[in-house]
Amino acid sequence: MSMRELQKTIEAVQNNCHIADARHAREMSMCNYLLGMRELYIWEHEFPPSRPPVKEHLSRWLTQREMFWEDYEERDYQPIPIGNVLFDPFDIHGINQLLEQNGMVYGGGLGRWGKPNFFLGQLLRSETIQGVTLRVAGCEYARDINSVPAAYRDGVMFLRTDAVQRWLAEKVEIWSAQEADGALKMAVACYGGHEDKDRLLSRMVQQESEILIRHEIGEAMADPLLGPEWRDMLHSFSNRRVITLVRSVRDNLADCLSTLPYLLENRLTCSLHFYFSNLDGLRRILFPSLVSAYEHWCVTGDVAFLGQVILQGQIHWQQAGRRLLAQWHTDPVAAQSIIDQWIEQPVEISM
Repeated sequence: MSMRELQKTIEAVQNNCHIADARHAREMSMCNYLLGMRELYIWEHEFPPSRPPVKEHLSRWLTQREMFWEDYEERDYQPIPIGNVLFDPFDIHGINQLLEQNGMVYGGGLGRWGKPNFFLGQLLRSETIQGVTLRVAGCEYARDINSVPAAYRDGVMFLRTDAVQRWLAEKVEIWSAQEADGALKMAVACYGGHEDKDRLLSRMVQQESEILIRHEIGEAMADPLLGPEWRDMLHSFSNRRVITLVRSVRDNLADCLSTLPYLLENRLTCSLHFYFSNLDGLRRILFPSLVSAYEHWCVTGDVAFLGQVILQGQIHWQQAGRRLLAQWHTDPVAAQSIIDQWIEQPVEISM
């Protein structure tokens, strides 16, 4: 692919990113929206992950970007040109088949809340892990506000190292402002402290990238256990609380199947602390026994109880997923309101 053809590909992907942002970015919570815009600003201006933006500059750019989006809200997503071939923007297999020959990787699909996500980046490596294709992206040439560090889509895992670096830098920066006690403090200390942020981030990126891959492997393992109707059920719901509950059940299953066993088997203490620093929201509320087991390990150093809870979780979260599917099968119309009531009674699906 010539430089001119490459530029057309980049422009097409970035245009679709602008359209997705213009249509959906302001549907995010205010906190997530501002964090996402901050990260997008840093990426566009090619700041290193450890360099915070100037607030006045960021505020001015944010206002300009929202005005810029007004021209994109009504546009249709455009096909992606790869050489002289046009592809549907959601045809990730066809696009990557050609892009891989040119050392690039593309991601396009529906993310959280049904918002399309797109990115185009340098392909660092492509390999098969436990029967699942992994594509690792480096420098990114086009992206939208939602820079998800890792994702599993249609049998393919994507790891975006640029997004991983920025995500971890943001975590460390926010914690450094207050240095609050807890799992993140223990993770940072385990990794060697935050005095040399570049070295700290380098170590974290290397190890946490592998942990993100393990979660996506867990997603792939959960697929045959929950069945193809899981996605149909999820897409049929519109209540965000219900969608969050359904996603939390699957995430907990994936982690019990892959992420957490990998952490214990390889004695990855730093990553174990970091994992629990990110275990929040419904995922944490629904799995109190896992939190208790972690706290027990922190005090005693004994992983036996933690390992037992993880094994029990493999069975429990598969059963919880099947219970959700059974409710949906019984009455697809009423399922959403019934499942919504479970959120007020998390004991119903806790261990």
